[in-house]
Amino acid sequence: MTAPIPPQTLAVFASLPGPLAERLTALRAMILTTAQANPAIGPLEETLKWGEPAFLPSTTKAGTTLRINRYKKSDDQYALYVHCQTDLVTRYKELYGDILTFEGSRAIVFDTYKQVPTAAVEHCIAMALTYHLRD
Repeated sequence: MTAPIPPQTLAVFASLPGPLAERLTALRAMILTTAQANPAIGPLEETLKWGEPAFLPSTTKAGTTLRINRYKKSDDQYALYVHCQTDLVTRYKELYGDILTFEGSRAIVFDTYKQVPTAAVEHCIAMALTYHLRD
């Protein structure tokens, strides 16, 4: 079961076109479900960073912050953002460069009207939320 959406996140989603808000709601659920499935991650703190819904395993400090929002004010694209000083996007590209789209060192970009490759995205989420546990 996915946690209720906090008011600050609801406000962000309410400001977006319906299809985009639906996709971000689904991505939020994927983040929470992925975290819940891995005991090393622990509970996530859900807040806003730079006006965007953000998720951080603050209790365990196992990983880095994930943010989600529309991509560059587009009504047709949204993104999963990671801290740009990590090597996560480089690692994502090595694993999923043929099925995911990226922006620089900070984001996986999705098209609102295309299917999300769920297994790949869940793996990327898990990699971010356990980033400080590797090696």
